[in-house]
Amino acid sequence: MSSQQKLKINQSWIPKKERIWVASATVISIIYMIWQLWSLFHLPSTTLHDRRFEHTFKDYGSIARIALFVVLGNYVLAFIIKQRIWGKLALIKKVLVMLLRIVKKYHTSIAILAISLITLHTVAVFMYGFKWDFNNISGLLALIVLLPVPVSGLFRYKRLDKKWHLRCGLAFAVLFLIHAFL
Repeated sequence: MSSQQKLKINQSWIPKKERIWVASATVISIIYMIWQLWSLFHLPSTTLHDRRFEHTFKDYGSIARIALFVVLGNYVLAFIIKQRIWGKLALIKKVLVMLLRIVKKYHTSIAILAISLITLHTVAVFMYGFKWDFNNISGLLALIVLLPVPVSGLFRYKRLDKKWHLRCGLAFAVLFLIHAFL
């Protein structure tokens, strides 16, 4: 293999089959974030401390929660399929494998959209007024643990992550579930 071919192979971080979905999700996320941040920053200050504004940032979090369940479904389905209970339930396993293929295909794209919604949720919470209570602290911890997940996800494509993407993702999932449901 010539050095030019090696250079060409080493340049692509995201596989060709996923690039269109990742690029589309990134563009949509950036446009949506700019639009929503612009509208958040142009709200009157009296609106920021109103109970109706609380529903605004909770809506961002609720939509992100739905997206994160799809993203986390990748790991749950893979774990379930690897179990040895599928002797007589082969039809169910085939359905789960088909579902896993769909979830894997859109895992990165939906994760990008979820991260943008989480960012909007965080900005809106700080605009509303951050209080040092259990819910806000658990959300802040979840956000801190989420920060290395996309970076390690890029390294995951090159098989350089040493399972950091999975570890940080599962730690985020636990903290996210605590934040969302307790």
